[in-house]
Amino acid sequence: MNAPARGSVSARLSAFAFSARLRAMVRSSELSIVVVAVVVGVLAGLGVAAMTELVDVAHVVIYGIPFDVRLSAAARVLPVAAFTALPLGGLAVGLIDHWRRVRKLPRAVDPIEANALRGGRMAIGESLIVCAQTVISNGAGASVGLESGYAQIGGAIASRLGLALRLRRQDLRLLVGCGAGGAIAAAFGAPLTGAFYASELIIGAYSLANAGPIFAAALAATLTTKGLLGAPYVIVAPPVAPLALGHHFLLVALGLISAALGVGAMRAAALLERGFAATRAPRWARPALGGLVLAAMALYTPQVLGAGHGAIGLDFSAQLSAATLATLLALKLSASLISLASGFRGGLFFASLFAGALLGKLYALGVAAALPTLALDPTACIMAGMGTLSVAVVGGPLTMTFLVLESTGDLSVAGGVLAASIATSLAVRATFGYSFTTWRLHLRGESIRGAQDVGWLRDLTVARLMVSAPPTIPGETSLRAFRAAYPLGSAHVVVAVDEAGRYRGLVLVPEAHAASLEENEDGGPISAVARLPETSLHPDVDVRTALAIFDAAQTDTLAVTERETGVVIGLLGEAFAARRYAQESDQAAKGVLGGG
Repeated sequence: MNAPARGSVSARLSAFAFSARLRAMVRSSELSIVVVAVVVGVLAGLGVAAMTELVDVAHVVIYGIPFDVRLSAAARVLPVAAFTALPLGGLAVGLIDHWRRVRKLPRAVDPIEANALRGGRMAIGESLIVCAQTVISNGAGASVGLESGYAQIGGAIASRLGLALRLRRQDLRLLVGCGAGGAIAAAFGAPLTGAFYASELIIGAYSLANAGPIFAAALAATLTTKGLLGAPYVIVAPPVAPLALGHHFLLVALGLISAALGVGAMRAAALLERGFAATRAPRWARPALGGLVLAAMALYTPQVLGAGHGAIGLDFSAQLSAATLATLLALKLSASLISLASGFRGGLFFASLFAGALLGKLYALGVAAALPTLALDPTACIMAGMGTLSVAVVGGPLTMTFLVLESTGDLSVAGGVLAASIATSLAVRATFGYSFTTWRLHLRGESIRGAQDVGWLRDLTVARLMVSAPPTIPGETSLRAFRAAYPLGSAHVVVAVDEAGRYRGLVLVPEAHAASLEENEDGGPISAVARLPETSLHPDVDVRTALAIFDAAQTDTLAVTERETGVVIGLLGEAFAARRYAQESDQAAKGVLGGG
């Protein structure tokens, strides 16, 4: 009777021992991290393929287009299909959000926020919901891309695997970068693009120590998706004429135009969100309202639907007038912003590439009319427009430069796009400071401007550093009684409190004993000699803010009080706080550089 039980226990112990050995090997070996990154890349590639296939089938079924034709490249769409699919798709997305709020489910965290604030921790359940909403949004025809869903599922898979292996914080962040970067590499069939997407946008730093896992994951994801159905968003460009020095200056000017347009689009997104809120429609119904607007726009041109991959191929070589290009550019940007502002799920990566291509083509017409002798290749303008507008909205100048390089195979064009992208990035940082993702986080109250790890700083709070239950004394206690209660050497600082335990100030024991006191005097209440009665720390304050408060108060010790009641709960010294901050900063720097 007991043999099966003993066997079961033995099997569990063996599995636990194997798991422990595996975790130890992964944590101690760089080669093992590369192997895990390859697994993550393969899984991310499978996720990309599955989401792409679902959306392609939805477009064929809903809009009746041929399977080999992209939705945005269709000549026209049936009004009944657009006015049915888009509102109903929006309603489905809105009701899923409403269900999550009613169930009080936690908000999904994207890879950038996870790596910046949570040490790479992402929940697979919430991420699957986001991916489902993204598939519904794009499948219904909303003007958003699947790339945010790709990165979400890639990052979530990597995070879940890393947590199962109990990886260190920096290794978990690296693995999330591998998952998200691998997914982008698979989407565009561009491993270099995916690798730099991981470094620039998800991890927030370049490091040779991180290069092996990142490139391995990007390559594995690309090969997996190509082997199944081909890269969903692959971009093919014709050969480009060599660029002269003057052409580079013209492309930089295009980059500055893209910066202005990108910043304007991001600010417009906040205005549109407020506009939908002003309709007083329930939040769950707003995506359906946005769907109605999108359906009306789709009757003018289907190019506003979906991410725009088909349309970019259609417009690349087409002879379009400046008025047509400007109209398409305005419609595409408006459709994408309306989609996101109303509540559809998706990304702006490929939408900004399409809008940038239109901008570049329009810019080429202007340059040809104004400076015909320079003979600037329109394809160079199109590729630069794609790269620079994407840099303005998404970020990552090297990511976009390598996308252009992998699309054209032309180093000369890539050099011109790099110069323009750097100009765009600098202009956006100087005038705005956010990418579209971090801007939306800013609107929710977060202050991060990238994926650099600041979560450790927020975790290192006064509550973690303070000494609990510090020595206290009622503020009405006389100086003589204080000396009797706290002789020299018994304590350095004592906190004066009122009858309810609320903070009244700090009393330095040496100072209290140094004050003159006649033989028959009690010296008055100790609160009269207490320092900093209006200055204290709160337990939720992070260490960097605490150090600034120490500096402003010019003191080496502060009391810690409850924010609401003012009751004293601890004491913190500046030297200890500074030492812990330096230790954590050093550890975070080692993580960024791939150190131990």
